[in-house]
Amino acid sequence: MRMTVSLCVIMVEITNNLKLLPLIMLVLLISKAVGDAFNEGLYEEQARLRGIPLLESRPKYRMRKMTAKEGCGSQKVIDHTRNGETLVIGLMLRSHLLVLLHSKVDFQHSPLPCEGSGIIRHNFNEFVKPATSRGLSIDDIHLSSDDLEMYIDLAPFLNPSPYVVPEDMSLTKVYNLFRQLGLRHIFVVPRTSHVIGLITRKDLLIEEENEDLDTVELQSTSRSTP
Repeated sequence: MRMTVSLCVIMVEITNNLKLLPLIMLVLLISKAVGDAFNEGLYEEQARLRGIPLLESRPKYRMRKMTAKEGCGSQKVIDHTRNGETLVIGLMLRSHLLVLLHSKVDFQHSPLPCEGSGIIRHNFNEFVKPATSRGLSIDDIHLSSDDLEMYIDLAPFLNPSPYVVPEDMSLTKVYNLFRQLGLRHIFVVPRTSHVIGLITRKDLLIEEENEDLDTVELQSTSRSTP
């Protein structure tokens, strides 16, 4: 509808005749209705042809009756602990992993984590995807037989606090999270979890920074009474 209004304004500016405004609006509305009946808009079709997972403004109606567990991918790659539990340690992006494999500076012989931090050996610009190309691909990685016997400590490069949702959460809400936050991944975790606390909007209102650091506290905490 936004494109329809824009075209209407453009046509009126070109013709410089306000008398044609009702006729132009009628023609554009009919054209848009006919076009939507056959396929999506131009930008949506280009995104689909390029394989871009572009989400529509509203989720499908059938998603209202689906949960986050039902929307998970069919392929599961999960490591279990000795007790059979699945733990979320963090999120590692494919692009970051390709940078580590390409540089080879973090390879080590022992599977145990090293004492020094591996981040200091890298430039943060290496992990930023270049705007002029797609960045590294798996074809750019060349590993020898000796390299395949090495280990990498991924702990310094993980995102330890990724977005997670419970397994019984509505798939419609998950859809809105992807659109509103611009996410690429969301972990689905079991419902049985322990509550640590509750954060409200007032908890995020921090006092002025010019106060002493020892006396800075959250407004909600200072206003509450024991």
